Parts: sequence; C-alpha cells; structure tokens
Amino acid sequence: MRQSPAAAPAAPSPAGAESSARHVLVGSLWGIGAALIWAGWMAITRLGVTTTLTAADLTVLRFGVAGLILAPVLWRARHRVTALPWPLLAGMVIGAGAPYSMVLGFGLTMAPAAHAGALVPGTLPLFTALLSALFLGEVIARRARLGLVLIVAGALTIGGLGILTGWPQETAGHAVFLCGAVMWATFTVCMRRAALPPLEAVAVVCVASGVLFTPLYLALPPQGIPTAPVWEVLMQAFYQGVMSAVAALFCFSRAVAMLGAARAAVFGALVPVLVSLLGIPVLGEWPTPGDMAGIVAVSLGVFLASGARLPGRRRRPPP
Repeated sequence: MRQSPAAAPAAPSPAGAESSARHVLVGSLWGIGAALIWAGWMAITRLGVTTTLTAADLTVLRFGVAGLILAPVLWRARHRVTALPWPLLAGMVIGAGAPYSMVLGFGLTMAPAAHAGALVPGTLPLFTALLSALFLGEVIARRARLGLVLIVAGALTIGGLGILTGWPQETAGHAVFLCGAVMWATFTVCMRRAALPPLEAVAVVCVASGVLFTPLYLALPPQGIPTAPVWEVLMQAFYQGVMSAVAALFCFSRAVAMLGAARAAVFGALVPVLVSLLGIPVLGEWPTPGDMAGIVAVSLGVFLASGARLPGRRRRPPP
C-alpha cells in the first residue's frame, strides 16, 4: 500500500515566534550581564591595587565574602567533592582561587586593565584548548584553530608594543597576565575532569581559598584595609565577593540555560572590549590604536575558538 507523504511541519505561530524571540533576548541580557561583571572586575581590581589596597586585601575580601555565601553549597555537595582526587581539587583551587587572584592583582599593578582583559580571558581559550588536547585528548576543530591564531596575533600585538616602546614594567605585567590565563585554564580542565556543576565548583574554590588564605593574610604585615576608606573596602567586598564570584556565575548559568552553552559562550568575546571601554571612565586609561587592534583580534579569536554562534541565529535544517 502506498504511503502518503508526511505532512510538512506547521509554521510557528506568531505567538510562538514572539515567545522564542523574547526567550533569546532575555538569555542574551543574562549573558551581557555576566560579561559586564567580569569586565568590571578587571577595572575595579586595577582601581584597588593602584590606590589604597593591595592584591592581598582584595583576595581576602573576595574569598572571605564569597566563601561565606557559598559554604552551604559546598556542605550540600560534600560527598561528591570529597570523593574526587585531591590533585583535581588542588588544580581548581590554585587555578581560580587565592593564588590566581594574587597573581592577577600583582599584574594589574604594572599594566592597564585593558591589557588584562585581552591577555587573561582573551588567551584563556588558547591555553584551555592546549591543556585539553594534552590531558583530555580533545581535538581542536578547524574553526577553533583560526580563532586561536587570531588570539595569538592579538596577544603579540599588545605585548609586542610594550616591548617596542620600552616599557619593561608593562611587559612584566603582560607575562603575569599570561601566567594567570594558564592558571584559569588549569581550573577549567580540572573542573571538566571533576564533572562538578559550576556552582559547586566555584564553592570549592571560594570556600577553600577563604579558609586557607585568611590565616595567611592575618599573619602578614598590616595591609591597606585598616587605613583605606570604609566605602572603598565595602565596595570592593561587594564587587569582589558578591558580584564577581557569585552573581556573574548566576548570570552566565541563566544564559546557558536559555541559549545553550555554545551560543552563551559568545559573550566571553565581549569581555576584552568591555574592559577597555570601562577603563576609560573608571581608570582614565585610554587604549592606543595598537591596543584596540589587538583587543579586536583577540575578541574575534575568542568568538571563533569558542565555537559560538550569535544568539538567535539558527542553522538551516537539511533538505
């Protein structure tokens, strides 16, 4: 018996299309919010370490506050966490915890926030891809390879200009930023291997860093917190511990839930550009034309390397 051809799928109703568009818009706003918080952290940290506070001050504020907020999350996940090998946990804490915060804070005393935005989140896909290929056996896709080439070109543009203009302090800061990117890539690879949900992984990092770093901080000579203005300490504690450590993760998780991981990853490409723009009103740091060329190259490279697609863009179904 001859079968009748399958009926063509019905076109989406106007109400359904409007709902889908609204869904993409809201998800995109969550992603933009996460990128703005990440970019703001670079600028706010640079402001702190170049005025009255030190990298140690910002580290203890960041993980002291975030550790208290996320301690219940870690307690609920304690059985999954304690079952993991200690090298994975150590890699997560070192890569994104107090050591990373100290390294980045030190680098920001020597080089502008815009350079940190390009060389830390910008080169993160490069180092993550290399470590993932080395330790996880992941294959780098062809499109991602082009993105990694652009990241290297942009990073060399920014770093090379510092060398050619005879600014050894900035060049040292660039080297520190690259070390920070390697540390965060280590956290990313360890988190993938640990297979923890993002909030639980961040709870491990924040609580462990708060517990381990706070006694060390108290044993150090007096830092900047006792003499800094109260408003500055409270502002840094809120931004470092609440906005950067907790709110940014929540925003990005919402973007992933509404857009999918690939399309949400596109917002990481906004961070280098946003840091350079925020550095103008917050820090009075104007990027040079060479800096902007490197930042644009890095941002495009991040977009390609992440395998992301623009939010709302759909692949055409096969015929």
